[in-house]
Amino acid sequence: MDFTHSARAREYIDRIATFIDAEILPREAEYYAALQASSDKWAVSATIEELKSKARAQGLWNLFLPDTRYGAGLTVTEYAPLAELMGHSLIAPEVFNCNAPDTGNAEVLVHYGSDAQREQWLTPLLAGEIRSAFCMTEPAVASSDATNMSATATIDGSDVVLNGRKWWSTGIGHPDCRFVIFMGVTDPAAPRHQRHSMVLVPIDTPGVRIERMLPVLGYYDEPYGHGEVSFTDVRLPLEAIIAGPGRGFEIAQGRLGPGRIHHCMRLIGMAERALELACRRGSDREAFGKPLANLGGNRERIAHARIAINQARLQLLHAAWLLDTAGAAGAISELAQVKASVPSMAYGVIDMAIQLHGAAGLSDDTPLAGFLSAARSLRLADGPDEVHLGVIARAELARYRRQG
Repeated sequence: MDFTHSARAREYIDRIATFIDAEILPREAEYYAALQASSDKWAVSATIEELKSKARAQGLWNLFLPDTRYGAGLTVTEYAPLAELMGHSLIAPEVFNCNAPDTGNAEVLVHYGSDAQREQWLTPLLAGEIRSAFCMTEPAVASSDATNMSATATIDGSDVVLNGRKWWSTGIGHPDCRFVIFMGVTDPAAPRHQRHSMVLVPIDTPGVRIERMLPVLGYYDEPYGHGEVSFTDVRLPLEAIIAGPGRGFEIAQGRLGPGRIHHCMRLIGMAERALELACRRGSDREAFGKPLANLGGNRERIAHARIAINQARLQLLHAAWLLDTAGAAGAISELAQVKASVPSMAYGVIDMAIQLHGAAGLSDDTPLAGFLSAARSLRLADGPDEVHLGVIARAELARYRRQG
């Protein structure tokens, strides 16, 4: 395998890096100051909209989709360094229309949606005109096992009726969120992986209620947010079901593969920026007559961070290459490996950078606290570490059972 960037990827890397350095990073302080000063933090940001317009005009848009009908046509391996660059700023993914959960929802519609569903929801989503959310996790059950799901999507004649409560529905707080993808049980008597359906739900449908927004380590992640949402006798036509009843689990597995690796790509970018900030702080600040970098084993910590980031990147590129060449079925263990390892790596590097910044690292004066919250939450999002480790162990043990 060869991880040399293709000519197409190199061009995008240069353009994305230039845009982030020239347009996004200089506007971060302005963006967050305006957010904090606003009486309504759940509002569309003029800064983001301006940056989105510039990015789209430059063709730096929908880079995550390998299908040239909808996106840039990049492979997962080609997209990896671009997502890493976007990870340098928490606002960058939306600027390039590459933010979760919209990316995963777009992929669902591209691969499983009907023509009518794509026209109604995918077209404006890819235009950056609307946002979306994904409603799968539930507060009353262990949602790491999707077959535990208690929410229902019951067929009633020509309608499907939704009931249940979901939470950690990322993106539900955005004022432009116009629809959610809801996953519920349609036929409890069917085989375990054929019981569920996924349904497209306009956010203003009667019976849909945002009960509360949930903080992550004190961060509400405005204006996107993570919400608890109730569905009470929500009635929709059968045409709202994606790909037909009973295919929800199949769609979920197809959606989560690319989504997991995209998260890890961005986390490597967060770790890179955290290391850069740590090195700058360690070189510029002095204590006890020495630069901070020369105190208390900090040089070794910086060296270990560089090693860890490089190891994670190579592991991720290998998983991306397998996803491109063997498909999700051929990269099951490798996808689980990066999902289990990269968030922990990023958390460690970010934590080290916070320590070098002292109390400032805990504030909003740097992006480090937000990065730490993101890295920690991603040890649970898209499946907790334990689930991924179980997948890896099962695949590893199976090799030896076959030999025996």
